Amino acid sequence: MASKYYVVWAGRETGIFTSWPQTKALVDGFAGARYKSFKTQAEAEAAFKGGQSKAGSARSASYKANSTASSTRSKPTSGASSQKSTSEHPDSDIDIYTDGGCEPNPGEAGSGLALYRQGELAELWYGLYHPMGTNNTAELNALHQALLMAKHYLQQGLGVHIHSDSQYAIKCISVWAYGWKANGWRRKTGEIANLSVIQEAHALYDSLKAKLKLSHVAAHVGIEGNELADRMSIYTLETKQAQFCRYQEPLDIPALLALRAG
Repeated sequence: MASKYYVVWAGRETGIFTSWPQTKALVDGFAGARYKSFKTQAEAEAAFKGGQSKAGSARSASYKANSTASSTRSKPTSGASSQKSTSEHPDSDIDIYTDGGCEPNPGEAGSGLALYRQGELAELWYGLYHPMGTNNTAELNALHQALLMAKHYLQQGLGVHIHSDSQYAIKCISVWAYGWKANGWRRKTGEIANLSVIQEAHALYDSLKAKLKLSHVAAHVGIEGNELADRMSIYTLETKQAQFCRYQEPLDIPALLALRAG
């Protein structure tokens, strides 16, 4: 008897499966993938017969399945990683996706964030509009906000993983900043762009890095958290929201993904 049954409502193939690696291959990188794990075959069969409505009511069931069902996932490691994330699914108590948008670049800029608790979408944030910003600034601002939230949750003893699609932002605060700081916050080739937010974000990162996981995630490949953070950054440009504030509308994932992308 299988220890887990995986229902795939939307993926490269649909049905009920008993192998997590097989299920993962069917849904990873598949835009709009919907799946969930069940303890018994009867539950899985009933859920599969329920069709898309069952998947929709689970509110991003795919993320819950991955956070609870994969027996092969290793525990999050501390520190930053510049490698591309190989999984599109949250793997900690708190997973935070960040993104920045700018149209054109430089031009109107804003930041977005998607926060998951135990694999379920819990909050969306947007704001920090600037009429003449850059994409790099918007990415750094989003990452800074994520670090502020991470500090709060880490103090509660929860595991936190921040996912950013900006290699620039990640390296600024977790790699390059150490050299810049040792050199009096100067670089041989000239001034450091976005210095103020880099200094603040780096100080936060440095104080949290022993417990925090920070990694790069591929952009615009159908990863839900990344896509939602992107939608929030563009929503900022449309609302011109200067403060960073929580999105108050219902967290209807299909409707949110239908918003204009950056």
